[in-house]
Amino acid sequence: MNRPVLALVLLAAFFAVNFGLRTWWHWRRTGSTGFRGISGRVGSAEWLGGVLFAVGLVLGVAAPVAELADAVDPLIRTRPWWLDAVAGGLVALGIAGTSWAQAAMGSSWRIGVRQDERTELVDRGPFCWVRNPIFTFMLLTAAGLALFLPNLLSLGAFVGLALAVELQVRFAEEPHLRRTHGDSYISYCRRVGRFLPGLGRERGGDG
Repeated sequence: MNRPVLALVLLAAFFAVNFGLRTWWHWRRTGSTGFRGISGRVGSAEWLGGVLFAVGLVLGVAAPVAELADAVDPLIRTRPWWLDAVAGGLVALGIAGTSWAQAAMGSSWRIGVRQDERTELVDRGPFCWVRNPIFTFMLLTAAGLALFLPNLLSLGAFVGLALAVELQVRFAEEPHLRRTHGDSYISYCRRVGRFLPGLGRERGGDG
């Protein structure tokens, strides 16, 4: 199996586990898919985050398809075997970690924010150490795929997803959680890092 085809297989596994199975499970349990769409008014930071998130996913799929069609060249042609092993390990860890974090959220899992919705403040599982572990593991998956199939599109997918996550968290999710949970969420932010343990904790109200 050549590299672009294997990258497509890895992407299919990511979408099947972290979107397909998770959405089905959530719908069976709550009667809702959990999808809330793009937040904010058109042109706002949170809206741009949602758009970039979609763009990142599209570029991630386009990267192996374009390479299969010889429409884009790989940035690295000769590579040691261990680099593929590292990349594959990152993707596997990203897929499993995303699923773990989604499961920890239970019925509070959402994609997007609805301002009139109140969900539980989750601090169990990976949320004990990181406030946004789903995004952390998704970025790990994107980094692994970019390392496994390095071309301009895969790198664009990672950069787009990283920017989307920053905008979504800072301008949509964190403000919503502050309004919803007040001091409890602020206290949580002071104890727990934003994307990595210990990093991005709030001090004096600043993230």
